[in-house]
Amino acid sequence: MTVGERNAAITGIGQSDIGRRLDRDPMSLTVDACLNAIEDAGLTRDDIDGVSTYPGAGMQGAPGFTAGGVTEVQEALRLNLNWFNGGPETSGQLGSVITACAAVAAGLAKHVLCFRTVWESTAQGGGRRAGIGTGGGGKFKAHGFMQYSLPYGAASAAVWIAMMAKRHFHEFGTTREQLGQIAVNARRNAAGNPNAIFREPMSLEDYLGVRMISEPFCLYDCDVPVDGGTAVIVSHVDHARDLRRAPLRVEAVGSALHGRPSWDQFDDLTTMAMRDAAAMMWQRTDLKPGDIDVAELYDGFSFIALAWLEALGFCGHGEGGAFIEGGANIAREGTIPLNTHGGQLSAGRLHGYGFLHEACVQLWGEGGERQVPGDPQIAIAAAGGGPLGGCVLLTRS
Repeated sequence: MTVGERNAAITGIGQSDIGRRLDRDPMSLTVDACLNAIEDAGLTRDDIDGVSTYPGAGMQGAPGFTAGGVTEVQEALRLNLNWFNGGPETSGQLGSVITACAAVAAGLAKHVLCFRTVWESTAQGGGRRAGIGTGGGGKFKAHGFMQYSLPYGAASAAVWIAMMAKRHFHEFGTTREQLGQIAVNARRNAAGNPNAIFREPMSLEDYLGVRMISEPFCLYDCDVPVDGGTAVIVSHVDHARDLRRAPLRVEAVGSALHGRPSWDQFDDLTTMAMRDAAAMMWQRTDLKPGDIDVAELYDGFSFIALAWLEALGFCGHGEGGAFIEGGANIAREGTIPLNTHGGQLSAGRLHGYGFLHEACVQLWGEGGERQVPGDPQIAIAAAGGGPLGGCVLLTRS
């Protein structure tokens, strides 16, 4: 089988300033990230003939959940596009990158600028964090599945994913002490990331001692709203050979969804959509979990990262708690280094794109204090939770 995505490569990455309540125009963050990625690849704006983003300009999520879409970026950068894509219905936050890989493989574009910007920290201000899908305040009329969940106080993913974690606890005996290693490991790695929001040391006792949010999640199980933009350049391999960087080849992608597309009615709440996306990815490569040098796995809530570890085969289904117990297996020197930049739990919620950015940083050997030892060659970036999931397997060849 010819795998089309192997004709795609990541050739450049960029980020804007990242911080809490930067109080900057969100489009300026997007433009900074995009220009940095274009320069990083050794390209110019005239070389960019495709744009892809998630969720675009039309999604009404929590305040600051999106900073604009394709047309705004095209206008701001004066781009001439042969292909573009943007919208909320895609395979997780990396779905826009996966779609870009398909576009360049099909010859629809040579160099696609993919971007994602959030400004939730400024938009939500100093008050309580809003639930995704409940709008920006005032009167709200629920629709879809939320008309059934809102009357019971289940207004956000903190409740929905907590339900999934509780099911995992019930079926497999997973404990909070085990789950806490995801957050403790993230904080340890964030200490080496100068852009991370929270870098001070955190022990398991610190984790267990903070307030609960939605059982079994405490405060440190939840990601940190920030302001920031991230961009990557997806290029066709034929147009990537003479650029500034050695291209990172896209070995395989996973975007499948076979279960019921529901936050609360999925056929197995302990696996979520990760199960299908991961299975598809492994079917499209001869590589195995044991070949992976670093894993950057979505941790909008700590349990999502655990579910990705299981789905990707780093341990068996239901064995995630035992696998991460003590933290040695997921440390930078461990079996599978996890979320080397601090993830969204400590570095900040860049909503999926931050994981792909960090995978590229590690493969290019630019992690500094947080760099994985041993010259990593193969990395996975994965994003999404609940009924959404997508993953990208990258190689240095």
